[in-house]
Amino acid sequence: MKRLLMPLLVLLTFKNVVNSSHLYNQKELIVTSESSRESIKLAKYLKDNGVVKYSAYWCPNCLNQSELFGKQAYRELNVVECARDGINSQTQLCIDKKIKGFPTWEINGKLILGVLSLKELSKLTGFKN
Repeated sequence: MKRLLMPLLVLLTFKNVVNSSHLYNQKELIVTSESSRESIKLAKYLKDNGVVKYSAYWCPNCLNQSELFGKQAYRELNVVECARDGINSQTQLCIDKKIKGFPTWEINGKLILGVLSLKELSKLTGFKN
């Protein structure tokens, strides 16, 4: 019984996992947090400088990453959907790029796996606010 309860308790503590779009048969990430002026500026900078976020709509870490930006800033990002059944999927590009997990950031030709804070992204890309 304990083996069943512990994973369930862990799952329920992660609000975004429970509210992930894949549970409602949506094939895209639905970002609900509000953006700050700084996150919008950073997102535009990342897009203008060729930074790409490789993502999958069903990925809880991808949702968490996107919520750090907020919905307005998220719309500014260059996001590649890797899930075959996702909206505007570019699965072959993800295969060609050898994307091994999500989210993966491509910055100056280098692939970086994992959720990055806005501060980390700023530092990695040279963004000055």
